[in-house]
Amino acid sequence: MTHVPALYDLTMETMDPAPVKPVVRGVQVGNVTFGGDSPIALIAGPCVIESRDHTLRLAEELIKITTAAKMPFIFKASFDKANRSSVKSYRGPGLHDGLRILEEVKTTFGIPVLTDIHAPEQAAAAAQVVDVLQIPAFLCRQTDLLMAAAATGRVVNVKKGQFLAPWDMKNVVEKLATTGNQGVILTDRGSSFGYNNLVSDMRGLGVMRSFGCPVVFDATHSVQLPGGQGTTSGGQREFIMPLSRAAAAAGIDGLFVETHNDPPRALSDGANALPLEWLPALLRQVKAIDAVLKAEM
Repeated sequence: MTHVPALYDLTMETMDPAPVKPVVRGVQVGNVTFGGDSPIALIAGPCVIESRDHTLRLAEELIKITTAAKMPFIFKASFDKANRSSVKSYRGPGLHDGLRILEEVKTTFGIPVLTDIHAPEQAAAAAQVVDVLQIPAFLCRQTDLLMAAAATGRVVNVKKGQFLAPWDMKNVVEKLATTGNQGVILTDRGSSFGYNNLVSDMRGLGVMRSFGCPVVFDATHSVQLPGGQGTTSGGQREFIMPLSRAAAAAGIDGLFVETHNDPPRALSDGANALPLEWLPALLRQVKAIDAVLKAEM
């Protein structure tokens, strides 16, 4: 029988249905804090580095939007997408050239930067440039990769595998804890729901927050239709905003959004990317919900 962790104190002595507020430690990334009592923060950028000029231009636009919204912000982009559906799909500029572009973003704009790593040997090189090392969902149980990322001392953001129950992420947290690195963030990006489909279970956000780590909701991968177009993934971007609002109401420490100025022409995950012009409204809505929720707590 599957053991589902209880999030509520429903003992016979009290019969108190009020949720138990987990103690979530703050994780600092530059001038951005995830968790603790801090307001919601944003991780946003393109799925993959398409070019130097496009990356810098998009980072500049995101800074304008997040500054206007007074939203703490980390820029994200991948130097390599090693899990594309087709071998013919664009993967990115690679480790060396990709990190050079991310370093330029960081130094030009003075903002924290996040990128994925797919192999243990990439961890040290990436950690020399970026502030957060992200472990892709498909690789969240790869012990050597987790340990290599944590050993760098950088903050590690682990995406929950689509195939894992949220309470199984406690094993991932325990692996990382053995390195002494307390800078751990967990991100939910939906769970497999049959073939070529994902569903977001908002209960999982609370389950993962109960481990004491800040939790982020990945709003754009949660609406992905994996492999849904045969050689590429599809997406339902019309659900990004309602799912983001629901996640904010459930209680999260950060929102993860892949965004693009021209999603139909994006070189990766365009079908589920948030059009850049939608972002200001999304941030206003999520911030308002987050403020109400945290005021009640």
